[in-house]
Amino acid sequence: MRCPNLLVIVGALCVLLPIQPAIAHSVLEKVVKTGVLTAGTSKDAFPFAYRDKNGRLTGYSVDMLLLIQKQVERELKRPIKLELVALDPADRIPKLRSGAVDIVCDAASFTWERDQDVDFTVSYATTGTQLLTLKGTKSWDISGLAGRKIGALPGTTNEQAMRRVQPQTKIIFVKDRAEGYQFLREGKIDAFADDGILLEAWLQRTANTQQYKIVSTLFSKEGIACMIPENNSTFLGNANYALIRFMQGFLKQKQPYVQIFDRWFGSQSALPLSKDLRDLVVDNMRLVIDSKQEIPDSDL
Repeated sequence: MRCPNLLVIVGALCVLLPIQPAIAHSVLEKVVKTGVLTAGTSKDAFPFAYRDKNGRLTGYSVDMLLLIQKQVERELKRPIKLELVALDPADRIPKLRSGAVDIVCDAASFTWERDQDVDFTVSYATTGTQLLTLKGTKSWDISGLAGRKIGALPGTTNEQAMRRVQPQTKIIFVKDRAEGYQFLREGKIDAFADDGILLEAWLQRTANTQQYKIVSTLFSKEGIACMIPENNSTFLGNANYALIRFMQGFLKQKQPYVQIFDRWFGSQSALPLSKDLRDLVVDNMRLVIDSKQEIPDSDL
């Protein structure tokens, strides 16, 4: 009996078995090759990440990206370019997994579901889900949410928080924050769910502020962090080191870290924080710093 042709067998197996993708380069390997760190961020999450009047992406989280860029340059011992890409919330994890972006820093917070697909840095800010509504609307306790139409961005922890606290809430998806505020003005939704800091920022900048109120209840409490692709431990270490250096430097009242924080949240900033919110953010920083080995003062 003749033995089957080996090439025929191999060819048949190639048809039957899925082709395994090649092992992707790590983020740092890609940066070494291209000289570019590509970062996803938000276009409308003021003051964390947004487009200014000139169309430039800026904000507190963008400043964190600049610190991470500098730390990667120290790691690689060469200058690199930071390229910012505006992403919708639902696109963040797919873009990270596909390699279209190397890191995302906007107003994202940790969830176990997200953690299955990406890795998170340490938390560098704190917020929570609150509701923006028109004044005069009552009964915003959990039972009063049943049947209410709540606007939310799809794929956000705000959507998840509202579903969790009251499954009978009617979630109305909006394409962006501007549409969420528009739907509220037009009566298409009863409230808009978003991070409390972002709602406060909008309220301080909008006309007819007296028509609106932020419901005081925190429906979730979350730490804001950056997301990176899985299996990038060296890059994750660089990002964490940059963020911890910033927080430790701020707590020790060292420049320019205080300037960075105060530019966005100080008394003369784009969004002056209330004492309670500021204390919440600072306490989060202390918790993160206390859980890590202290960075030498010479490196701050």
